Amino acid sequence: MGRNKGVISLAEKQKIILKAVLEGKTQRQIAREMKISRTTIARYFKDYEKAKSGLMESDDIKLKEEIVSCPKYNSSARKKQKLNDEIIEKIQYFLKENEEKKATGRSKQQKKKIDILEALHDEGYDIGYTTVCNAVIDIEQKKREAFIRQQYSWGDSAEFDWGEVKLIISGKLKIIQMGAFTTAKGNYRYADLYYSQKMENFLYLHAEFFESAGGVYREIVYDNLKTAVAKFVGKYEKKPTDELLKLSIYYNFKFRFCNTERPNEKGHVEKSIEYIRRRVFSKRDVFSSMDEAREYLREELKKLNLKGQTLENGRSAISMLQEEKGYLLPLPPKYDSARICERRVNKYSTVEIDSSFYSVPDSFVGQFVFVKIYPEKIIAYYKENEIAEHRRKYGLSEWSLDIDHYRQTFLKKPGALANSVALLQATPKIKEIYSKYYIGCEKDFIGLLEIIAANGLDKVSRAIDKLESINPAGINTEKIKMIVQRNDVKVIKFINKKDSQIESYSKDILANYAAILNFSCSKEVKVI
Repeated sequence: MGRNKGVISLAEKQKIILKAVLEGKTQRQIAREMKISRTTIARYFKDYEKAKSGLMESDDIKLKEEIVSCPKYNSSARKKQKLNDEIIEKIQYFLKENEEKKATGRSKQQKKKIDILEALHDEGYDIGYTTVCNAVIDIEQKKREAFIRQQYSWGDSAEFDWGEVKLIISGKLKIIQMGAFTTAKGNYRYADLYYSQKMENFLYLHAEFFESAGGVYREIVYDNLKTAVAKFVGKYEKKPTDELLKLSIYYNFKFRFCNTERPNEKGHVEKSIEYIRRRVFSKRDVFSSMDEAREYLREELKKLNLKGQTLENGRSAISMLQEEKGYLLPLPPKYDSARICERRVNKYSTVEIDSSFYSVPDSFVGQFVFVKIYPEKIIAYYKENEIAEHRRKYGLSEWSLDIDHYRQTFLKKPGALANSVALLQATPKIKEIYSKYYIGCEKDFIGLLEIIAANGLDKVSRAIDKLESINPAGINTEKIKMIVQRNDVKVIKFINKKDSQIESYSKDILANYAAILNFSCSKEVKVI
């Protein structure tokens, strides 16, 4: 019995054809000699005869290739058993990760096909290397879709997306998140930098973009962002986040989500992220602070928006925006983009926000407070009253302490002042006053903090300067307090004295007017 071979080699195909054509052997004889199933012999010889017959009727190049090509399975209708939607989604994730690494200068850290295979195996998927290779090829081929130029009306649409930028901030390499808007009609670009893609940054970017544009676009287009998409409902439908719904209601814009892995549905902003990153940060990527990097980005965007555009008859994005403003929806008061949370004040009189700590007055230890978190600041409230404000920290376990928040504690424990983080983070002037006049006199320094809280640091500094000009060795809290209060009394006395003089002059003037009036009346009576 001959072996039932599904696919034979090209050499075996050649032998079958030659034995049949040149030697005149039957299919049964060929099958017996080559030990191949007669059914297989019959199928290949039938295909050969069919192609040969067709070639005699028409000079078809495909028939020529079919005659001489290697035998192969017809696998077009065969279902792929192990390559399911879940694995395809995983492979798409790895490929997108590669694109992000390439865009941020980490090309050597991209996953090759064998690395993707191993990553899938590590996650428990049973799949072969060839299947992974074919899947990657299919996905990459599908990405090569045409970008069809659209015709937009004024005020119709703007697009938003996040992208990464690698910058050196304060001597350290950091991966910074850049959020970017691009208008569909005029290619006006707005972008800003943040340490994360958190919700407050997402909302703040929208409020700033609308302020920059001078109005609201009727539709905003998004990719599948976590801050925009709460979850997937089915294969294509997406449920928006509550925060996006609130933002949409407030500004009255519609929103639309792109399909997964379809950048041609949102072509403007995909290119804008790359364009801004290349045009702005290829020239400079080292900054002393995040504020400096953000200011540099703003100035460079002004230049880019002033450049003439080839596809817009040489018009700049900023000139087109000026025309478009008349078609935008009205701009309401700026949206409060804060993320709000409730926190208990710990024993250090601080609240923890995103792994950093911020002080509140020490009388609130153990209490629950509400915190509004903005991209650049945090504000704490107790029963709707503001009790503290700090500049936002972005490091791990960083502390922002206001020395004024610890006055009551330092009165009880003055020895804790000298090495406290609160003193270390105080303003340079307060630290200078402490080191020059109050080392060893911490309790008096706490009293000085109360005077500063009541009267301001500038007034206290002037009082110290006055005392130092008289007797540098005789500076203490009581003398500072006396000078600050005496200046207030002088002002009050001066004002009172000034008011008395005005009152006296007014009385004299009124008396003179009365005398003149009396004199006039008496003369008139005599004439009559």
